[in-house]
Amino acid sequence: MELASSPWFLVLAGILGGCVMGFAARRNHFCTMSAFERHWYAGDSSGLRTWALAAAVALISTQALQAAGYVDASSSFYVRSDLALVGAIGGGLAFGVGMALVGTCGFGALVRLGGGSLRSLIVLIVLGLAALSTQKGLIAQFRVVASDNNAYDLSSVGGQSLGAIASTLAGRDLDLIVAAIVVFAMLSWIMADARYRRKAGSMITGTVIGLVITFGWWATTIASRHSFDIVQLESGSFVVPVADTLLQAIAFTGVYPDYGVGLVIGVAIGAAVCALLKRDIRWEACDDARELSRHLLGGALMGIGGVFAMGCTIGQGISAVSTLAISAPFVLLSIAIGARLGLSYLLEGSPFSAFRSHDVEPAE
Repeated sequence: MELASSPWFLVLAGILGGCVMGFAARRNHFCTMSAFERHWYAGDSSGLRTWALAAAVALISTQALQAAGYVDASSSFYVRSDLALVGAIGGGLAFGVGMALVGTCGFGALVRLGGGSLRSLIVLIVLGLAALSTQKGLIAQFRVVASDNNAYDLSSVGGQSLGAIASTLAGRDLDLIVAAIVVFAMLSWIMADARYRRKAGSMITGTVIGLVITFGWWATTIASRHSFDIVQLESGSFVVPVADTLLQAIAFTGVYPDYGVGLVIGVAIGAAVCALLKRDIRWEACDDARELSRHLLGGALMGIGGVFAMGCTIGQGISAVSTLAISAPFVLLSIAIGARLGLSYLLEGSPFSAFRSHDVEPAE
């Protein structure tokens, strides 16, 4: 495929996928932090079900294309043999607290930026710089000692993929069977709510976002097979790609922008197009220094935590799930706990109130 061998193929594919993803998210208010908040404080799990639907669609479509030979997600960094639980748990907690302080994650900040939020621009700049420091700078030295050097080697059981582990233990390929079981369990919970089954817009949004994640695996797989350069197999994530986008914007790196950079740009464009069509463009900035400091701290925590955890609510929450990576549940649970602690501090005055029971009436 001549197009896939072009050095601009990956970034253009990322922009295309990002535009679709950003438009869909802005159109139906897809936001992980909002989903958590409504679930905990309003008894409405619709947002979480849409997020789970996106992960389920990404999982079954990715695994099906992998079985057919069109995708090679098994070579991604999500399922490498080293499982760094310190980074997964510690990074997830930090990311969750940061997400609560900001009110959204990196992906949500891009969607808000498309609608004119200058607060989100500040968050993304800080997130990207913190991610660069944690990936390659001073904080990276601590990360290697605290997390990477304490990782568990799972090469004896086939790596981090649940499908690979099951296949290694059984002596036969069980990837699709394991994926089908996981998807069935997820869909059973998603569709158990009769109210959610009537929300066609939410289900379409979840399906579209899940398919875009699979598109990312396909695009990077195709590029890796036709490019003369080394291509990282990746899909949707919004921590390191935000850092890479900043780096590409301010310095000549000697390499072409990759799929992740295109995805970041595309999400902002897609969200902006949706906001324009809905006449929903509003310039927003921080009200005071206290709000600005909260966004600065939240962005830094998300950048640092996202690199430690090797992903965010989209990276680990959907992309890693699509590879059956066993790191995903550790990171997601940690993000949820961190977000709960952060919200409790902001809304109730103390993070310890997260451990008290709350009587919440289900949303109508």
